[in-house]
Order: sequence, then structure tokens, then C-alpha cells
Amino acid sequence: MPLHMTKIAYRSGTLENLRAWVEAGPEALMTTRYCPKRHEEMVGGSLYWILEHAIVARSEILGFEQREDRRWTIRLAPKLILVHPKAKRAHQGWRYLTDRMAPPDLAEGEQAGDALPGKLIRKLAALGLD
Repeated sequence: MPLHMTKIAYRSGTLENLRAWVEAGPEALMTTRYCPKRHEEMVGGSLYWILEHAIVARSEILGFEQREDRRWTIRLAPKLILVHPKAKRAHQGWRYLTDRMAPPDLAEGEQAGDALPGKLIRKLAALGLD
């Protein structure tokens, strides 16, 4: 069972922009300063994207490669898979996520709009109603 991680999609701003970036080429390449210590367990897992304080989508992790400048590239499959939004506080870097903690994918034909907006999910979670 692969390990997953969460990451804030801070440069994307919207789900549409995130999808355009992830699905633009044969792979989506994300650069990071440090490689996760448990990166070997994450190949085949997913990077869960956070927008507006909610996990909203995921991308499959294909691998990790160190660059010449000593930074790391995280290789992602060029497909954004929408998930049932789940409240998630902002954080720097990445956080590990187990299968048990990961939100389920949206069903075939289910629209992201069928799920609650991120801001509302965050407020419900604060009330203990998530």
C-alpha cells in the first residue's frame, strides 16, 4: 500500500488552473528543495492537492529525481483526479497521508460542484461536523 502526501496548490489559485498545469504535458513536474524521507514508499501513491483549505484533487506520483542543482523533481501523471473535498489546514512543504486518511475519489459522472465548497467544509470541520 503506497504512501501519499498533501501539498498546497498555492500558485494555481483555482482548480481549473491546477488541471491545466497537471494535464499540459506527458508528465507534470514539480520541483522541491528537499526529497521526502519516505519517497520510496510514495511511488504509485498520490499527491493530494489542497485549495482553499480543502483537499480537492490528486495526481499519481510516478517518481522522484534529483536535479543537478541538488533540488528534487517529483514526477506526476498528467491526470488530475477529483476527490470528495476534505478540510485540511494550510501547511508548508508536504505532509504524509495514509490510505485510511485520504478522501475518496468522486464517482464517475459526479461533479466537483456536487461536493461542498472548500470554505464551507473548513467551517463544518471547525464545528466538528465534517
